Amino acid sequence: MKRAKFAAAFLVAAAIALPSCEAAQPQDAADPSGAESVAAVEAPSDQAENDAETTEAAAPQEPEAETTETQPAQPQEVPMLAITANGTTFLAAFEDNSSARALADRLQDGPLTLELHDYGDFEKVGPLGFDLPANDEQITTAPGDVILYQGNQIAIYYDTNTWNFTRLAHIDGVSRDDLLDVFGGGDVTVELSLQ
Repeated sequence: MKRAKFAAAFLVAAAIALPSCEAAQPQDAADPSGAESVAAVEAPSDQAENDAETTEAAAPQEPEAETTETQPAQPQEVPMLAITANGTTFLAAFEDNSSARALADRLQDGPLTLELHDYGDFEKVGPLGFDLPANDEQITTAPGDVILYQGNQIAIYYDTNTWNFTRLAHIDGVSRDDLLDVFGGGDVTVELSLQ
């Protein structure tokens, strides 16, 4: 009888002690040695690396963008018509027409020297020496206008006149007096060039 009481007390003590031992040493039920627990702790980091490599390999690869340095567009320099007489040069902006372009093309070969004479107390006019295409229209000239007349004459106006002309270029900001101070009251030699 004493033996039965002792065995019962032993079983009760073992039942109480057993759960506390399991809590103190967690182990995988499949492997009481604990080896698999260590592998399970290390496996997620190895698996995460493998998953990342697989994801990178499976993801569609975007082509690397080509880096090309582009320079800002440089404004294209527009040539000006330089009109030189008696040591002074006036710059005139070309008109946008085929006549002005033809004159600019001709001046690419070098400057032209022209003999101009006074006409009507409003212009200096003289032969060009070759024909240019005409784009005549009814206009009223202003001081500083460079005009093609009859397809082969150049006139530089220092006053106003209304007629069918082709405007080749215009000198901005000049008056009648400014032009006459340089050209004088009679004949004048002028040089046309590009600048």
